[in-house]
Amino acid sequence: MLNIWGRISSINVRKVVWCAQELGLDFQRTDAGGRFGIVQTPEYLALNPNALVPSIDDGEGDARVTLWESNVIVRYLCAKHSTGRLYPEPLVARFDAERWMDWQQTTLNPASAGAFKQWIRTPPAERQPAVIAASVRATEPLFALLDAHLATRTFMLGDEFTMADIPAGCEAHRWFGLPAAEYSRPAWPNVERWFGDLRNRAGARGVLDLTLE
Repeated sequence: MLNIWGRISSINVRKVVWCAQELGLDFQRTDAGGRFGIVQTPEYLALNPNALVPSIDDGEGDARVTLWESNVIVRYLCAKHSTGRLYPEPLVARFDAERWMDWQQTTLNPASAGAFKQWIRTPPAERQPAVIAASVRATEPLFALLDAHLATRTFMLGDEFTMADIPAGCEAHRWFGLPAAEYSRPAWPNVERWFGDLRNRAGARGVLDLTLE
């Protein structure tokens, strides 16, 4: 049994849950982090000394694997259960996927986090318009870049869904879920088409259809 720790409201936990569902894995998810606590307990810190979510343990005894960092967990699960499909086997394709996964984590996510946290997790009276404006200015060109990339591809790497689609898809879910009353996003037809395809995948149910919180 695969064990996943983390609240589903976390974008990083959503990546891992979606991946596990795409792979058809049996897993148990335990709410942790935020209002659920747990992450500061000695038991959890032994699993993940960063006190963050998600974390996993997989297997038993000497074969037990514990991991943290969401994109690493996605890579591990895809490599273990779907080499040649979700985890690309050719070297160039594999590192193309890794490149886009790192781009989501190091470029797109830091840009988009400000507006998300302000509009979704901050009471209106405490919001900082300058933080929102800076986040929007940083994020919109990145989605435009993604839109241009997807103009000639069904998925991030081409015609087939791979691990590269999971982090970016979770990021699109978060940005597209911002309140329409507060934010009117530009048209990105290729991203919208791609995200619509992702939302219709059976593995994405309970993840990309969630309301942000």
